[in-house]
Amino acid sequence: MPLLENGQIKEDNWQVAIEGEALPSGDVLVPLARLSEGLGRNNDGRLGVVLNAEDSVEELRSALPRLSSIQVTFPIFRDGRPFTQARALREHLHFEGEIRAGGHILPDQYEFLLRCGVNSVVVPEGVDAAVWQKAHETFSVAYQPSVLNEQPEGFAFRRKLL
Repeated sequence: MPLLENGQIKEDNWQVAIEGEALPSGDVLVPLARLSEGLGRNNDGRLGVVLNAEDSVEELRSALPRLSSIQVTFPIFRDGRPFTQARALREHLHFEGEIRAGGHILPDQYEFLLRCGVNSVVVPEGVDAAVWQKAHETFSVAYQPSVLNEQPEGFAFRRKLL
């Protein structure tokens, strides 16, 4: 599946580990349950983890220096736990690698994902990427603080009132 990064489509070079099969060589994303297996492999590929919404990011703390990518997965578009996972990875665990979002995501959520620390979105096959690119360009003003270290609109005004 293609990835959307900074509003642009790019090729996804990561392989996702398939349950019950040996881990492939090269860059591979493993489920959290297979993390120790991924950490023990002896090849030169990068390692990433796929988190489900119910997984705790705290379980990754000791492995973070060895991870290049973490995918947060939305079981349904209205489940906000992956937003929290992404933000916790950036703000509390100081993860600097790629955070990608997969699962059931709407284009309207793209900017919110970026503001929580997500770098890229796994776009399902057959979905028009132009819709996602337009969503990225539509919102130019934000009122909430984010991990992007930007100054939200109205923040200076609100501080003057306080």
